[in-house]
Amino acid sequence: MDGPEHVKIDDLPIRAELRGQSPYGAPQLTVPVQLNTNENPYPLPEPLVARIAERVAEAARHLNRYPDRDAVELREGLAAYLTRTSGHPLTREQVWAANGSNEVIQQLLQTFGGPGRSALGFEPSYQMHELISRGTGTRWIAGPRRADFTIDLDAAVAALAEHRPDVLFVCSPNNPTGTAVAAETVLRLYEAAQAVKPVLVVVDEAYVEFSHRESLLGLLTGRPLLVVTRTMSKAFGAAGLRLGYLAADPAVVDAVQLVRLPYHLSAVTQATALACLEHTDTLLGYVQRLKQERDRVVGALRALGLEVTDSDSNFVQFGVFEDPQAVWRALLDHGVLVRNNGVPGRLRVTAGTPEENDAFLAAVATVIKEL
Repeated sequence: MDGPEHVKIDDLPIRAELRGQSPYGAPQLTVPVQLNTNENPYPLPEPLVARIAERVAEAARHLNRYPDRDAVELREGLAAYLTRTSGHPLTREQVWAANGSNEVIQQLLQTFGGPGRSALGFEPSYQMHELISRGTGTRWIAGPRRADFTIDLDAAVAALAEHRPDVLFVCSPNNPTGTAVAAETVLRLYEAAQAVKPVLVVVDEAYVEFSHRESLLGLLTGRPLLVVTRTMSKAFGAAGLRLGYLAADPAVVDAVQLVRLPYHLSAVTQATALACLEHTDTLLGYVQRLKQERDRVVGALRALGLEVTDSDSNFVQFGVFEDPQAVWRALLDHGVLVRNNGVPGRLRVTAGTPEENDAFLAAVATVIKEL
């Protein structure tokens, strides 16, 4: 007996701007060395695992009740972390948290973007800026970058004047290239944007703990339409937690709460994040190891004759290959999974443990000899 006939996605009455699109995501393959999703390779230390268990157990005793809707204790902890690590005082009223920085970005676009409004970002950059813009009905505009993947300031200012976006995204360090943006560039972009009309400027600092540069949090003072977004997925080694947050003027924090879902952060998520904040010194120690490994990978790839983009992230963009997909497949055949982001001629590799990086570099050396 034949089973039911299923329709295809294009047969459904989905929104026109979603037709023909593909969901975001990297291949999930079981291989010995997985360096394709910018995860922190170090598992959480056992004392932190034990502390998470304690906090979650306490939260479990009250799961019959809704969680703290405003995540007050968590926001206080995040504000204290940002203050201590950046040197710029922040309060709970300036911080907001959600399920990953992607939900933070979604809430910002729901509030400041939407139908009839637009967002501009400089490509190649984090693809979710475009995808979430599209998902919220916000028109996406691709701004220019130079050949070395830095922002062409004059061209960027001209694009702001031409397109008059409602939201501007600046990714620093930038994913997938790893390039950081100077504070002077962000200031110029902010001023140029506001000269046209009120524009929300979002600085995505998901990888800033790995940067050679300081955070741009210090630019928030006196700039009510500047937002800095962060995540606990990378530096905190808590990708499975899904906790992102922003720092901004208190009015922006108030504004995004107009669109947040009720009780959007579970009690378990809040308890786990608070436990992680208690162990920031240990976790940031892992970050220092990864920065050293990242720099070692950059040097080794250049020694092999490859072109490597300067990196302020926990990943490295390298090339240039005539057929990057063929190189990706060859590395996979050697048990190493990296990322093909679609940047012409280039691939991206996450900084792993010393052993993982050694395996990757050995595979690259073998593969390029075969090209």
